[in-house]
Amino acid sequence: MFKALLDWLFGRRPAAAQAAAPAATRQDFEQLNRNAPLREAAVGDAHGEDGAATVTYLCREAVLGRDQRIAGYQFMLHEGTRNRIRHGSRRIHHLYAEVLVRNLVTADIGRLLGHRLAFIEIPDSFLSHPCLAELPARNIVLIPMPHAEAGGPATETLGGAMAQLRQAGFRFGLPDPMIFSEFVPLLPQADVIALRAPTLDARRGLQLGQMLADAAPQARLLVRDLPSLEDFRFAFKLGANLFQGPFITSREDWSEHELGPNTARIATLIGRLRLDGDTREIAAMLKQDGALSLRLLRYVNSVAGAHAEPISSIEHTLVMLGHDRLYRWLVLLACSTDGSQGRAAAALETALVRARMMELLAEDQPVAQRESLFLVGLLSLADVIMQVPLEKALAPLALAPDVQAALRGGEGPLRPLLELAIACERGSADSEQLQAVAERCGVTPRQASRCHIQALLWAMDIQQ
Repeated sequence: MFKALLDWLFGRRPAAAQAAAPAATRQDFEQLNRNAPLREAAVGDAHGEDGAATVTYLCREAVLGRDQRIAGYQFMLHEGTRNRIRHGSRRIHHLYAEVLVRNLVTADIGRLLGHRLAFIEIPDSFLSHPCLAELPARNIVLIPMPHAEAGGPATETLGGAMAQLRQAGFRFGLPDPMIFSEFVPLLPQADVIALRAPTLDARRGLQLGQMLADAAPQARLLVRDLPSLEDFRFAFKLGANLFQGPFITSREDWSEHELGPNTARIATLIGRLRLDGDTREIAAMLKQDGALSLRLLRYVNSVAGAHAEPISSIEHTLVMLGHDRLYRWLVLLACSTDGSQGRAAAALETALVRARMMELLAEDQPVAQRESLFLVGLLSLADVIMQVPLEKALAPLALAPDVQAALRGGEGPLRPLLELAIACERGSADSEQLQAVAERCGVTPRQASRCHIQALLWAMDIQQ
């Protein structure tokens, strides 16, 4: 991951993964737009060469394991879209499921996921759709959902389709069997049971636990919509294995916490650098930390392949980096050093998506402005990543006044794009609110959604 960030630091910006339009037909999408018209504020759309409108706005939420590391993602379309089709026909749900699947295929999601999983909700009658064969089965957990319209598969038929896809390598999740009782006969085939936190209490948890112990002992519990760390801890104690929701970036009382030892050492260097310490002094401080010096040499050499000779000394490294690049390198390192474990790592990924999205939205701005926006996005969750109060996280970084103002909620040129990135990141923002924030930034919701997709795919890509 850090090499890709250094590519950004050195101006060698990686080409962001492009979310190309899914290959649905013009007729399908004309029918789709007649029955469930899309507003630009809710879904970014693109037009292919044939002029057919296509939906390209993917959203995702991280799914954490019991170690609070990212185990996978749920991929979905924007909540505004999902709400508008909630009572739509089975065909409309099929069309949107195909849009989602083809977007994932086009994004080469198997390469980006690595060992992680993608959780995808689809209509129960969609399991026979041929587009599923294009997905990387080893990474996919399909969650079939019932539909009120007649014509859905019988339980035996659904079970047979699941068994066939399982032979191809797919895994399966099932919705809460205490709510969707029609899925109870399929529990032996379930790898995951997906619950929603608002419906979960101790009594129901015990009842469900007994049901699964009898019928699906192999299945892991995924609890969604967890709003806070308290709710996460409750689900953890009930024996859940996978966790999803806003708790990932929620804040606690960290007033008694101090910066971790690694971050504190880097902060000392940053402070000295911002006081215009000379190269020899900075080099001497770096040499006192052998591990940090080694990381610096290794990473700089990894992006300095165009140089005739590899960089072999701290002094040479500092000369090549220069004051500004060394400062940005240290800030990046401060965010990734003590933020590499558990929930902090998930928060760091969210911050990277914000940072990259903000940078992409300012592609016509000067380099200095783009880099300031990247820093604002990266540091917007610095307190969650470092698990200290925001003041303690930011104080040693000696940030520019406009960056400070944006991170502290003040006015300034950098704050609106941060608010837009936050509004987009979970795909659950109110459509009118999203449009208002986008207009304030001088961009369309379509532009915002495209940059969000690119930022998401970039953040996933750099972790391989």
